[in-house]
Amino acid sequence: MRQKQARPAAAEAPRGPTRAQARAEAQEVLATGVQTLVVEPDEADMRVDRFLVARFPQLAFTHIQRIVRKGELRIDGKRAQPNDRLLAGQKVRVPPLKLDQPRPVSRNAAKDQDDRDFLKSITLYEDKDVLIINKPMGLAVQGGSGTKRHVDGLLEALKDDEGQKPRLVHRLDKDTAGCLVIAKTRFAASTMAKSFRARTTRKIYWALVAGVPRVRQGRVSTYLAKEGDEGDSRMRVAKHGDEGASHALTYYAVVDTAAQKLAWLSLKPVTGRTHQLRAHAAHIGHPIVGDPKYFDIENWELPGGIQNKLHLLARRIVIAHPRTGKPIDVTAPLPPHMQQSFNLLGLDTSRYDPIVEAPEE
Repeated sequence: MRQKQARPAAAEAPRGPTRAQARAEAQEVLATGVQTLVVEPDEADMRVDRFLVARFPQLAFTHIQRIVRKGELRIDGKRAQPNDRLLAGQKVRVPPLKLDQPRPVSRNAAKDQDDRDFLKSITLYEDKDVLIINKPMGLAVQGGSGTKRHVDGLLEALKDDEGQKPRLVHRLDKDTAGCLVIAKTRFAASTMAKSFRARTTRKIYWALVAGVPRVRQGRVSTYLAKEGDEGDSRMRVAKHGDEGASHALTYYAVVDTAAQKLAWLSLKPVTGRTHQLRAHAAHIGHPIVGDPKYFDIENWELPGGIQNKLHLLARRIVIAHPRTGKPIDVTAPLPPHMQQSFNLLGLDTSRYDPIVEAPEE
C-alpha cells in the first residue's frame, strides 16, 4: 500500500460538469420546493440536524439549525427538535431550501497563507474535486467547546472566488490520525456523501492494542448507544431495542504481535458509528493503547518507550471519484508516536495486511 501523491493532469481527466453546471445542479436540487425524505436503515438513530447535513452537504450547518429551530421541519407530521433521533422508514418533510449567499469576511492574509501551507504539507491526494489530508493526531475535525483550531476552520483559507470553501465529507476523532476526505466542490460533496451513506467507501484502520486476540481474524457485531454528557460522552455496548442503540459491525485481523503483550490490528469498519473501533476493541478485551475513554485493564503498564497516546490510524481509504467513478486509493503513514512504537516493537509496516480479505458488508 503505497502513499498516493498523484494529481491527475487536467488533460487526462474525462470531461465532467463545469463548475457552473455543478452549481446549477446544486441550486436545482435545493429549489424544488417542499421535499419528503424517507430515512434509510443506515441513517437510523441519526440526529435530525446531522441527517440533513448528510443529505444536503452543500448547505451551511447554521442554516440547517435555523430551519429546525424555526419549526419548519416535520417528522411523520410532527414538529422536529434539533436533537430528535430518527427511525428507519420515518418521513422527514423538508421546506424549500436556499443556499446562503457568501458573506465577505475580513481575514488575515498571512494567517490564510500559513493555513494553506499547513494543509499542503499534510495533503495525500488532491485534484479539482477532492482533497484527502493526513490529519494529525490531536487536531479536531470540527470546532466545539474550547476548540479554536480545527480542520473545518483551516479550510476557510481555501475559499474560492465565489466564497465557497471545501466541505468535510466524514469525520475522525480528534486523537485519530490519518486519511480524511474533503470535497472541494458542492457536486463532489453531494456525490461522496452518498458513497459514505451507501457504504461503498472502503476504510482500513491500524491500531496497537493490549494483549493478543485468541481469534486471529474475526468479526465484532454489537449495538452501541451513547452515554454521558455531550462533552464527556462515550459509547456503551447495548441491546437491540435499547433507546438510541445502533448496530455496529467491524472486521479485524491480527497483523503481528509483540511478546504476547501487544497486537497490531488491522480493522475494517462496515458501519460508521461514533467511537466504533475504540468501543469494539475494548469489547473484545483488547482496548487500544493510549485510549483515555475505553482502556479498562487494571494495573496494565505501557512497555518502556511507548507514549500514552491513542494508537489508532485511519490507514487507507478507497472512494469512487465523484466525476469519473474510478477509485481513489490513498494510504496514510504512521503518525510519529505510532512509528516510534512500531520501531521499538520491531513491527514491519510492509507486512501483508490480511484485512483486505475481510468482507465488505
